[in-house]
Amino acid sequence: MKHWLFLAVSIVSEVVATSAMKSSYGFTKLVPSLIVVTGYAVAFYFLSLTLKTIPVGIAYAIWAGLGIVLIGVIGWIFHGQKLDLPAVLGMGLILLGVIIINVFSKTSGH
Repeated sequence: MKHWLFLAVSIVSEVVATSAMKSSYGFTKLVPSLIVVTGYAVAFYFLSLTLKTIPVGIAYAIWAGLGIVLIGVIGWIFHGQKLDLPAVLGMGLILLGVIIINVFSKTSGH
C-alpha cells in the first residue's frame, strides 16, 4: 500500500511544481523557480520509489493523467484559464482511464 502513497506524493509534487512554473515567469522569479525545481525533484524521487512495485506504464499513466486533470483544474480556478466542453470531456475521459486501470487492471500493483 505504501507504493500508492509514494505515487500520490509524486503526483501532488508534480502538480505543485507545474503550477509554480507559471508564477516563475520563465524562471525570473526566485521563489516560484525554487518551488518548481524542488517539486520536480520530489516528484521524480517518489515516482522512482513507486516503480519498485507498480509497472512503469501503469504508474506513468496514472501520474500523467491525474497531473493533467489537476493542472487543468488549477489553471481554471487560480489562473482564470477557460475550459471548454471538449477540454472537460477529454479530462473526464482521462479520469475514466485512470479509474479503469485501478479497478480492472491486474498489472496495477494491487
